[in-house]
Amino acid sequence: MRRLDTSLLADLPPFAGMSRASLDDMIARATSFRHPKNSYVFREGEDAHSFFLLLDGYVRVVKVTPDGEQVIVRYIATGELFGIAKAISRDTYPANAVAAVDCVVLAWPSRSWDAIVAEHPAFATNTYAMVGNRLISTQDRVVELATERVEQRVANALINLARETGRKTDEGIEIDFPISRRDISDMTGTTLHTVSRLLSGWDSKGWIKGGRQKITLVEGHQLTTLASTRD
Repeated sequence: MRRLDTSLLADLPPFAGMSRASLDDMIARATSFRHPKNSYVFREGEDAHSFFLLLDGYVRVVKVTPDGEQVIVRYIATGELFGIAKAISRDTYPANAVAAVDCVVLAWPSRSWDAIVAEHPAFATNTYAMVGNRLISTQDRVVELATERVEQRVANALINLARETGRKTDEGIEIDFPISRRDISDMTGTTLHTVSRLLSGWDSKGWIKGGRQKITLVEGHQLTTLASTRD
């Protein structure tokens, strides 16, 4: 792949406030890769040899429980860093990263992490702020799983996916990558049967429109009201 123009990075949050010279240095240290849909960028427990920026596509972050169940922790969208084990003082990856669609990533060797954060303080500040935000998001999700009804969890999952990855269409806000009902059950700690029942019900009410691994929020405010309703 040809050398990337540093202007591609300049408007991405991890590189905000960095000079052209700093961006040139980041590009020079990186290697680009393509990952086809459903391939692993890295696996849980593997030595954290690299950290990554998603240039195009979506990546699923998946944890496997001791009894073999999969839990989708989050989706990584274009322009986000992931696999930054060094930022949380780990030598191994804490989860699997799986391409949800065909993806293009930039990779930097983890051995260069200390030098990069020392030489580029804006990158370090942006990255650690992102780590903090993800920690808060994880804490919020733990509370959600512990306190919210199943229909609220599923509604929240759709709302968050639409907010983070959605694109406007004539029908509403479409989640902009293939997502199955199994994926949603893995995100929300519930069964496939329950997710199927809820989505079918919301589809019949006109709140969403479902297709083959496609979901469009037609009446998103209805899901927002449901997600915020307390007994």
